[in-house]
Amino acid sequence: MEYHIARMSCDGCVATITDTLKALDGASQVTPDLERKTIAIKTSARLTDVEKALAAAGYPVTPR
Repeated sequence: MEYHIARMSCDGCVATITDTLKALDGASQVTPDLERKTIAIKTSARLTDVEKALAAAGYPVTPR
């Protein structure tokens, strides 16, 4: 799944997003693209849980 995250602007943002996703599924794979403000995620967590967790962390997402 790929998401647009308008608030993602630095490596600190990427670290927070990655930590949030790893808390849901330790095997999550996150591929960020800061220039496009997108992340590609491979996870076994439910997508609704991913979206809620990212929003709670301050990074609301828009599916691509």
